[in-house]
Amino acid sequence: MPVRIRLQRAGRKKRPFYRVVVADSRSPRDGRFIEKIGYYDPIPDPAVVEIDEERAIRWLMVGAQPTDTVKSLLSKLGIWAKFTALKEGRAQQQEQIQTEVDQTETEGGAPC
Repeated sequence: MPVRIRLQRAGRKKRPFYRVVVADSRSPRDGRFIEKIGYYDPIPDPAVVEIDEERAIRWLMVGAQPTDTVKSLLSKLGIWAKFTALKEGRAQQQEQIQTEVDQTETEGGAPC
């Protein structure tokens, strides 16, 4: 079963709100999902992003592929850097990862 980490649209017309979900890639965008791991609200300035880091890394480690938008959100939060470090066996480089996270936070702006 090909699994994706993607956005599921919610909210009303002209006021989007997205859930970050793990879903079968063959399911409809707003249809069935396996697990909800966070949310993304693009309307406030700055945008609000909340993703469960532990669950996201777990799904990435078992092979779930993030969409481009979710990948940029994960990068903004520093989760993608931690995942790549774990994947390459360099988990002890947490200080370098933290500096990357701090740099992306100071850059600001919308992730998309």
